[in-house]
Amino acid sequence: MPAPPAPSELNSSDPRLHLKDAVTLSVTPGFSIHRGGHSLPRIFALMNEINRNFVVTNTPQVTQVYHHTLADSERWQKYNPRDGDIVIVTAYKGGTTWMQAICGALVFQSAEPPESLDAISPWVEAVFEPIDELVQRIDELTHRRYVKTHLPMTAVPYFEQLRYIFVGRDGRDVFMSWWNHWNNMKPEVLQALAERPDRKGPPMPPPPESINAAFDDWISQSSYPWEKDGYPVWSHHYHAQTWWNYRHLDNLLFVHFQDLLDDLEGQMRRISAFLDIPINESIWANLVHSVTFDEMKENSDRRAPGALRGTWKDSKNFFHKGTNRRWESVLKPSQTERYEALIKDLMEPNLVRWMVHDEGF
Repeated sequence: MPAPPAPSELNSSDPRLHLKDAVTLSVTPGFSIHRGGHSLPRIFALMNEINRNFVVTNTPQVTQVYHHTLADSERWQKYNPRDGDIVIVTAYKGGTTWMQAICGALVFQSAEPPESLDAISPWVEAVFEPIDELVQRIDELTHRRYVKTHLPMTAVPYFEQLRYIFVGRDGRDVFMSWWNHWNNMKPEVLQALAERPDRKGPPMPPPPESINAAFDDWISQSSYPWEKDGYPVWSHHYHAQTWWNYRHLDNLLFVHFQDLLDDLEGQMRRISAFLDIPINESIWANLVHSVTFDEMKENSDRRAPGALRGTWKDSKNFFHKGTNRRWESVLKPSQTERYEALIKDLMEPNLVRWMVHDEGF
């Protein structure tokens, strides 16, 4: 897949930014949209239209807060950045754990990580432990740190001295993986999260019986007023567009899940160069082999997030298939048509083609 194209620029003189005054809302960091007489959904629609068609060139800023049963974006306010930290970015089920394993192999120059994934590569906004305890654990790490986030760029602080790796994937493949993930969560875990006294978001529902019904909800309902899809979590597509808007940044790398499937060794070399980690050819083949799907599934107790907390019915099933396009035998033609129309509405054309991994889309 070719590298992302050069960004278009949006500046404060663009006429699309000067609408009628009355109310001011943040659209993308550094800009405001003014509109009178419109409902809130219409204002958010205007915001999304600008977001999906342009790339801003200023420094990213936090402009939104995400509260969810699983996560709280405000936890990032306690994070203490360290030069060279690596932040792995996906909406969810897009290759996060795979990229964590790749970064671990490169950072430690070892086929076997020294500890479990949760211990050495935390999910910062996850609410599974008090934030002060998590920050202390992160601060005590002595190796080059690599953490993960599932937040849009509008909800996570940006630091120039960090490296960000965004992993993209066709949303239909993401949904198939999410469906398995959702069904693999123990009901008592979902119940415990719902009963937390400090829970800020709505409770996480159990999965419905029908995968097609779940997909219909996923592409038509949202958990946040500025999104159109993603229920019962958040929008995979809005998330992608917020990061794509800043693809010109030197410390942000885009990697596609399908490219990892097609050429893991080549993509690992690309990631290693981005992280300024020299390649030791004498151990390189072992490092690449250690992060293949079969190896990660075999070592799921250490590789799967939440495995030691007892989150999953089967930790090996966290690594379910490691393939794409399973949706072709599951989704109805009408659902595929609706999905394709949705992503063209939510994301700019270049991003749509990159996400579906099809230049002719």
